[in-house]
Amino acid sequence: MAWHQISVITTENIAPQLADFFSNLGAVSVTYMDAEDEPVYEPAIGETKIWSNTQVIALYELDADPELIKTLVFQQFKEDNLQNWLYEAVADQEWERAWMEYYKPMKFADKLWVCPTDQEQVEPGTVCLTLDPGLAFGTGTHPTTALCLEWLASHNLVDKTVIDYGCGSGILAVAAILLDAKVAHAVDIDPQAITATQSNALKNKVQDKINCYLPEQFTPLQADIVLANILAKPLIDMSEQICALLVSGGQLVLSGILYEQAEAVISAYQPYIIFKPLVQQEDWIRLDGIKR
Repeated sequence: MAWHQISVITTENIAPQLADFFSNLGAVSVTYMDAEDEPVYEPAIGETKIWSNTQVIALYELDADPELIKTLVFQQFKEDNLQNWLYEAVADQEWERAWMEYYKPMKFADKLWVCPTDQEQVEPGTVCLTLDPGLAFGTGTHPTTALCLEWLASHNLVDKTVIDYGCGSGILAVAAILLDAKVAHAVDIDPQAITATQSNALKNKVQDKINCYLPEQFTPLQADIVLANILAKPLIDMSEQICALLVSGGQLVLSGILYEQAEAVISAYQPYIIFKPLVQQEDWIRLDGIKR
């Protein structure tokens, strides 16, 4: 299968707005890449985790119109803020190679490295997750994923049962096991996400501790930790269903939520969850709390 790949270099201030605009125009995947080989580690809470000059790469299905997308983008943003606009049609494997050319090691909470293959980091007191994302969303470069990885790397997961609801590439499930969780159950509506999760579990030698399911294959159970990095509307619609997956006193982590959506999501979960203060990165937030 082939795809439209569009990339453009912009500033760190414009990059989040441009990424959201690409998504609103139907992109199936959008990611940030370093445009100038400027290493970036996981920042302190509240700091922006993108580069001074950032390449924003969007992937579209073949029925999209790249020229129309370009016209709409240039109408929305000043031309001076958009450099090196590039378009090409890429096959699945070519997209993966293009992505990995720019995907660099990232460190979370001084405990967890997320690295592309052949760039593994060996450092005392840390674990290293290797990931080749392909087309499934979730490499740690997007704030929603980074916020969840930061939470995982900051908490004691020893012998915990984890559910990754909306697993994408499986990065959160794999990270949880590497951080000493007992077992992870990964659920996603996309068969490609299940394949990616199984592949990444095998790559990190944790396949025996990760169970993957499409929703119709998943028999609900109760876990110590539930992670749901999806979008605000499905989080709200499934609030009762998601909370039912937690033991009493279990920990819930929600992401994929824009700041202005936080109040609605909190309201939907308020009967079940005692939330801690929200954590924000760029326009995105993470909510985490304890089941009543």
